[in-house]
Amino acid sequence: MNMYVLLKRTFDTEEKISISGGRIQEDGAEFIINPYDEYAVEEAIQLRDQHGGEVTVITVGSDESEKQLRTALAMGADKAVLINSEEDLDDGDQYTTAKILTEYLKDKEVDLILAGNVAIDGGSGQVGPRVAEGLGIPYVTTITDIEVNGSDVSVTRDVEGDSEKIKTSLPLLVTCQQGLNEPRYPSLPGIMKAKKKPLEELELDDLDLEEDDVASKTKTIDMYMPPEKAAGRVLEGDLSDQVKELATLLRSEAKVI
Repeated sequence: MNMYVLLKRTFDTEEKISISGGRIQEDGAEFIINPYDEYAVEEAIQLRDQHGGEVTVITVGSDESEKQLRTALAMGADKAVLINSEEDLDDGDQYTTAKILTEYLKDKEVDLILAGNVAIDGGSGQVGPRVAEGLGIPYVTTITDIEVNGSDVSVTRDVEGDSEKIKTSLPLLVTCQQGLNEPRYPSLPGIMKAKKKPLEELELDDLDLEEDDVASKTKTIDMYMPPEKAAGRVLEGDLSDQVKELATLLRSEAKVI
């Protein structure tokens, strides 16, 4: 089974992030594999171990993304592909990424594509479905379980606190949700092996793509940190007096009633 995992290099949101001029400052920032993509990598490796085949991880980005690809290889993926768009694109959006990935995958023998449900930096959840649409294959989002039997696939997906079971078939794209598995940590032998595993680097020219073909469809007007939360207030006195004061504050200060 030929499996491809769509992977993104993202900011570690547990570390300090600085914004200047409407952009996140990369100097001093920590970067990781998008956590939802780790579920996709882990699930692909488990499915390969069960059914045989090969796992290829792909990302669109700059040379710095090689570190995250090597981490995925250390986890157990077989091959990696870096589509380097740094020199060709000043900026891009979900359309850009999906267009590039679709162009790369369209001539490949694809059985299953796995991606993260969302990226923790953007949170749009668009790239996976856009790629599936571009390839003309079905997709199921936010999956928490998947079973493959030949070309038949049974999927459980998260739907607003409940679950939905779906039967479909390969080729297929799925986006992975928390609860699907527990991603492994790269072992020392895995890290050593990853150094020898193939990592292919391509540019847009290699995919016969021009800048206009992948030009962003959206524009970021501004980016800013959320305002700091004000300190809370503790109401004192009789309960009836607290209720009256709360109602007054909600009307006069919060202006929500």
